[in-house]
Amino acid sequence: MPSIHNPSGALPARFRRQRVLIVGCGDVGLRAASLLRGRVQVLALTSSPERVSALRAAGVRPLVADLDAPQSLRRLAGLADRVLHLAPPANVEGARWWHDARTTALVRALRQRSLPAALVYGSTSGVYGDCGGARIDETRAVRPHTPRAHRRVDAERAVRWLGRAGVATRILRIPGIYAPDRPGGTPHERLRKGTPVLRSEDDVYTSHIHADDLARICVAALWRGGTQRVFHASDDTALKMGDYIDLAADLYGMPRPPRIARDAAQAQLPVSLLSFMGESRRLDNGRLKKELRVRLRHPTVATGLRPAS
Repeated sequence: MPSIHNPSGALPARFRRQRVLIVGCGDVGLRAASLLRGRVQVLALTSSPERVSALRAAGVRPLVADLDAPQSLRRLAGLADRVLHLAPPANVEGARWWHDARTTALVRALRQRSLPAALVYGSTSGVYGDCGGARIDETRAVRPHTPRAHRRVDAERAVRWLGRAGVATRILRIPGIYAPDRPGGTPHERLRKGTPVLRSEDDVYTSHIHADDLARICVAALWRGGTQRVFHASDDTALKMGDYIDLAADLYGMPRPPRIARDAAQAQLPVSLLSFMGESRRLDNGRLKKELRVRLRHPTVATGLRPAS
């Protein structure tokens, strides 16, 4: 009830459940929400009113606002104790093609009142660019090659700016996400189409993370890990892309795709796929295991599939 110490009637923070706000509550966000449900109050930002009922059914309190409309974010100020930010940057053309206005708008809104204790941002391993297949840790300097990766670097800068104000910020650099129950979460459709892969001498290393493991990493990072830290949210596999697709084909019982030279790929494959084939790196996840203390449940089969019985 209201008191002279708290005229609004809201209970002090020490007497209520913590509130976690998920920004970008898609597949991984919903998996994280299911882990948090019952332990904290889970809120989710959505720009789509039609998603409200589905979010409520998942035990999440929906907040209708739009990262592309900063004025709609005012209600977020002082609302949450911890924030999980998984929203991707918008595609931008023109002079500010490198800028992530969404993360900037979110950070500015959060700074208007009492700050959250922690913010976790889901970035991408693409911020490193091509590393020539080297195994890298989080001390590697970023060198983005694509507009999408440049926008992620800009978002990381905005998150660090919030960290300097006293928020425990943690950045997850995420590689390819897989799961059989995730839309596009396996190479099945690619195998069905017979999309070629690079021959071994031209192929690139890729890293992966299962969607369930990623959700567990996100939840752990809301409470654990040093502030202003970067973590590789990656499992223990380090496969070349063609070997990854071959493994999936074998587990599905489907034909392996044809192997082609890089020059031929330039003429046959879409630009979006070629961008992934132009970067090779292997992520070290030692800091993840040491500081976040997350035991990965899917470290060996990067497809998320199992052989048919």
